[in-house]
Amino acid sequence: MLEIDNLSHVYGGGGPNEHRAIEGLSLSVAEGELLCIVGPSGCGKSTLLRSIAGLITPTGGEIRVEGNLVRQTPDNLAVVFQDYSRSLFPWMSVADNVALPLRRKSLDKRQRREAAHEALESVGLSDAGRKYPFQLSGGMQQRVAIARALAYRPSLMLMDEPFGSVDAQTREDLEDLVLKVRSHHQMTIVLITHDIDESVYVGDRVVVLSKAPAQVVGDLKVDLPSPRDQITTREDPNFVHLRAEVGRMVRGHAAAV
Repeated sequence: MLEIDNLSHVYGGGGPNEHRAIEGLSLSVAEGELLCIVGPSGCGKSTLLRSIAGLITPTGGEIRVEGNLVRQTPDNLAVVFQDYSRSLFPWMSVADNVALPLRRKSLDKRQRREAAHEALESVGLSDAGRKYPFQLSGGMQQRVAIARALAYRPSLMLMDEPFGSVDAQTREDLEDLVLKVRSHHQMTIVLITHDIDESVYVGDRVVVLSKAPAQVVGDLKVDLPSPRDQITTREDPNFVHLRAEVGRMVRGHAAAV
């Protein structure tokens, strides 16, 4: 689904303020896989995601989605950002927010409305369509953002620290929602997070990045029973071992530079 080959990105154009965010990074993601990417703060995780999404042009290397070279935002891709309050339009109803990207597709108004309702239903917000974002809690607003991505029916969904602005209980609920969504829609997901526990809980694989310039320093398969549960999964000895292993990699490469 996703192939990244020798990716590099430099901010500043070689001047005194030059910053190498990514250097020589390569990885691949299989169709239907849920990949979590973690690393030290400021290591280039969001730069990587924006490069995959075609929102910025990397200074070196190639990115391919379903075999096609990424030169702009691919049609089969959706992004869920951390700041849901800025990604939802406050003057539009929840249903209209969800249906908005569908204007790029050959769908009439009725089809867009039905797709939006189905997406809202899949995230547990079937009765919220006529409300406005400000009338919903933070967690519900992020569910709307996820529903908007789902309504578009992407092959690949990118999530940039999507639960970083909600409380702990809501975060756990949204983690379980992502697992449910992936299972139901059979889509590929790349989730960027700074939360090590979260990466192990939701991921099929966890890729660990070094401090900037980011390189892959760890690629761990998560072999935990399904379906996952916030209590029993986190008590599993394999979960505890993987969490510690990822933590050592993140802390070790943060301190080594």
